[in-house]
Amino acid sequence: MTTLFTNVTALLMDKDFTTLRNGYVAVDGTDISYVGTTRPQGAFDQTIDCAGKVMMPGFVNCHTHVPMTLMRGYGGGHDLQSWLNDYIFPAEAKWDDRALAAATGLGLAEMIASGVTCIADMYMRTGVIAQQVMDAGISANLSVGGVYFGDPADFTPEKCGDCANQRTLFQQWHGAGGGQILVDASIHGEYTSSAPLWRWMADFARDHSLGMHVHISETKQEHEDCKGRHQGLTPIQTLNQYGVWDTRAIAAHCVYTTPEDWAIMARKGVSCIHNPYSNLKLGSGIAPIPAMAKAGVNVALGTDGVSSHNSIDPFADMKLAAILHNGAACDPMAVTARQALELATVNGAKALGRNTGRIAAGCTADLILVDFDAPNLIPCHDPAENLVFSAHGSNVCMNMARGKVIYQNGAFLTLDLNRIKAEVRQYALPLIFK
Repeated sequence: MTTLFTNVTALLMDKDFTTLRNGYVAVDGTDISYVGTTRPQGAFDQTIDCAGKVMMPGFVNCHTHVPMTLMRGYGGGHDLQSWLNDYIFPAEAKWDDRALAAATGLGLAEMIASGVTCIADMYMRTGVIAQQVMDAGISANLSVGGVYFGDPADFTPEKCGDCANQRTLFQQWHGAGGGQILVDASIHGEYTSSAPLWRWMADFARDHSLGMHVHISETKQEHEDCKGRHQGLTPIQTLNQYGVWDTRAIAAHCVYTTPEDWAIMARKGVSCIHNPYSNLKLGSGIAPIPAMAKAGVNVALGTDGVSSHNSIDPFADMKLAAILHNGAACDPMAVTARQALELATVNGAKALGRNTGRIAAGCTADLILVDFDAPNLIPCHDPAENLVFSAHGSNVCMNMARGKVIYQNGAFLTLDLNRIKAEVRQYALPLIFK
């Protein structure tokens, strides 16, 4: 399938932060084949006129728990530990595959309509999520979120269910769809596991050339309790002793990480995944993002689960990531519009090891169009300023993932939204919350 976009205004997200005007973007199969101001030669299977719209790379949402869409607004008004133990964990114990598939479909629909083309998701029953992602058409780095609450002295891979889950997920899904699905090793967090699992997951990642996905220093209690258990070492420092960071890795939250942690992250290439809405809603705090970036840490953006965010609108997260840190630092340049866009696109691609996040020949054709004829985007003195500080997910009028248009003008082309909503209302919600 070939596609030619005409009359293109696009933020290319290259090193020069180029805005292409009156240009053309061509797509061949899953990849971008041409970007420029001269119409490329040849015929195309479809042509899309971009007049009145702005193109940008699709969003890379680097930390999600997609099925938790069903818990939107559930258990609000509690800190992380109370929220997890009293509300979320009991609800999660009731999942079955059918309910989880419906919840995943609903979450993916919300993401796609808001311009997301690639995610990193950590959750249980991950094979069910993988199938829904394949059907929807976006790309995903999937992980099981390994936990182990048993006595460390009794640990064996056979006694830890998530070791088996990790093996199965890797064998069945890694590389599926020509790389649409990638599997990462994962540890839910330092506080939900122990050294034998950390070592096993680190070895599994190394032996199979996988990435790593971990919750890190989300709350002050988590961070300080870890130091108490491990002779003053933080979660980053503790896991570093077991080889967890000896691969491409993402560390979600990082609210209480320290300059010593950042030095390890920069040296090892560990990306911080900033989740500003979730951290603020749960009262967890504000991650020191500008300082981390200055220390050489790659910082990308995540929404976390809808259960602690209430929505999936990457434009909202991108805007908050800028204004939050500008206000906290009393510096309007703490996070610029350009930097906010990088968090949501090219930095996320780097974090997940994906050839996306930019509009350039050879990159994966993950592209979205934003309707700049919408009232909230008029006038436009600077497309980047409008995208970061004015746009909403509802302004997305087209989503192309891996060279295929999967959403256009309000219509889902790979998902049956009516069927998904019926499954959620008639089966999944009664099962989980009866």
